[in-house]
Amino acid sequence: MIALLLIPLVLPFALPLLARRVVDRVRPEVALWTLTSASAILLGVLLLPLLLAVPLLAGLAHLIQPLDAGPQALVMVVSVLAGGGLAAGCGTVVRKVLSELRRLRAAHLDVAGLPEAGGLCVIDDARPDAYALPGGLRTAGRIVVTTGMLRALTPGERSVLLAHERAHLAGRHHLFLAASQLSGWCHPALAGVTRLVSFAAERAADESAALATGDRTLAANAVGHAALATTRARAVLPAFAPGAVTGPVPARVTALLAHAPVRRLAPALLAMVMLTGVAGGSALVGAVSVHRGVEIAQGELPSD
Repeated sequence: MIALLLIPLVLPFALPLLARRVVDRVRPEVALWTLTSASAILLGVLLLPLLLAVPLLAGLAHLIQPLDAGPQALVMVVSVLAGGGLAAGCGTVVRKVLSELRRLRAAHLDVAGLPEAGGLCVIDDARPDAYALPGGLRTAGRIVVTTGMLRALTPGERSVLLAHERAHLAGRHHLFLAASQLSGWCHPALAGVTRLVSFAAERAADESAALATGDRTLAANAVGHAALATTRARAVLPAFAPGAVTGPVPARVTALLAHAPVRRLAPALLAMVMLTGVAGGSALVGAVSVHRGVEIAQGELPSD
């Protein structure tokens, strides 16, 4: 019974290895959805045994009567320690979330009032930079590019760059990145998946730009030239805001030049689906077993 509750704590450590194989072997948009969903599912099933470890919270769910679980003083000490650890972890996550939201607000203020056309905002700045700025509660998403970046690229490469950033906004890639980032803050194993989700988002935007322009070689050149031109970002962006040179650029360029068909399914993808299923199933069965065992111990149900 205890082993079933421990399985969701251990299985996330297998996800980064599977995630790397999925990113390399399936279409980028499929990898993006799969990796983000797997991280979210594993985080969800992870929270169940953690909450059950706090007697006071378990008592609210009628899974256990804290005062009958043992000596009152011991129960209170365990509750305080477990609750304190959970509160500290939640506090850290909340601080990071608020920090990211402040960065997003600062990025919007940085371009507030500047003219835009079709969601494109050009900033007069010699430093080459470009990124897809996610929309806020009252502001729409926009593409931000500096004059320095436009001068560093040829007209064809500019078309690729803008198509790439439009793909980020249209696909709402910032939501995938934010969900993955949140999962990584909550579990160290899931943190290893965050950069792979970012890479999948960039690859998906690369493929969309290559399809829009009809020239994969041009798309690869645009990615490479933009990366070489960018020496320092002009703005401090939130981690979930995709940038022009985000992720391992050489791997992105290689993928664009490979022209190799990418399989839609791979054994690693199926293994990842099975992993999340096992984690969810074990957490559910473990919780039901704990609930039944406690009810039997308290005399609410007859023992078998």
